[in-house]
Amino acid sequence: MSLRAATLPLQRPRDARLLVIDPRGHIEHRPRTAFIELLREGDCVIANDAATLPASLPGIHRRSGAQIEVRLAGRASLDPQDVKRFSAVVFGTGDFHTPTEARPMPPALAPRDRLTLGTIDATIVRLLEHPRLVELQFDGDATAIWRALAQQGRPVQYAHMQQALALWDVWTPIAAQPVAFEPPSAAFVLDWHSIDVMRARGIGFATLTHAAGLSSTGDEALDRHLPFDEPYRIPAGTAALIAATRARHGRVVAIGTTVVRALEHAASVTAGIVPAGEGLATQRIGPHSALRIVDVIVSGTHEPDTSHYALLRAFTDTLTLQCASEELDAHRYRTHEFGDSVWIERRACALREQCLDAVSAREGCVTC
Repeated sequence: MSLRAATLPLQRPRDARLLVIDPRGHIEHRPRTAFIELLREGDCVIANDAATLPASLPGIHRRSGAQIEVRLAGRASLDPQDVKRFSAVVFGTGDFHTPTEARPMPPALAPRDRLTLGTIDATIVRLLEHPRLVELQFDGDATAIWRALAQQGRPVQYAHMQQALALWDVWTPIAAQPVAFEPPSAAFVLDWHSIDVMRARGIGFATLTHAAGLSSTGDEALDRHLPFDEPYRIPAGTAALIAATRARHGRVVAIGTTVVRALEHAASVTAGIVPAGEGLATQRIGPHSALRIVDVIVSGTHEPDTSHYALLRAFTDTLTLQCASEELDAHRYRTHEFGDSVWIERRACALREQCLDAVSAREGCVTC
């Protein structure tokens, strides 16, 4: 593949690009700033305002004395007082300079094992679906836990990034409550000028909060469980904007996969209406998912074996995404969180996969 890893933490580089896929699967290349031009009066844009936690903690596995890295990966709610228990992925010795897939296993982990993570300790409550994946409980109260995270944690990072990330590198311009484990990086496309332009053109803008999870664990078996369950909160104003947009037949444009997960999960339990309130996104969205709310997604570029790519298959057919991947490769788009972006409008054909099974490549479908 010719996709290039984005190696510098620039959220809005001047040469950032946008690959556009329209409802009929046509593909074109634009500057990323042109995503504003693709919006229409009456549309609404929904973004994730979650700030990113310093979710990587170096430490010691007390029973063995081995050095470890703990990457926090999930929690049950967005309540700032509810921070004692997390699911976490545990690595052996090393840091982000080693590719995640080459990181050693931690020592054998067991319930009641104690972990020293700088100035705070934690206990493994139970093992989850994989030897690296545990539920842990921090000692101390919420104030002590937040202090330890702020003082000792670092942003989760991968080997493609050459320099250590600072926390402000992974906070989007609209970052609010720190609940994400990795940045909801699709929102790097935004700035306050673009939001002002939207509003001046009659395009609604609102946010929700979704605890964006890990994009990769480096282990194929564990990655098959991604995305983990993720809590979200939809404000009343956001729910009202979506309802008004749908009533006037405007498009709901999601900035990132986390927004899609939150909105579609909320609608799945309320007969296609997005209610205000909190929830826990437990579903996996893919080619056979029926989208109820989101018409367009703006996302980063994703490799085909990732859960993020699987979600894109809910918007358009496999053949179109294959063609898009070839275009991304041929034009050397940048990938990962500081990379380029894609705009994908929901496919006009409701039977995308069935049509592709029935016809040869690019011969068309009578219902598209």
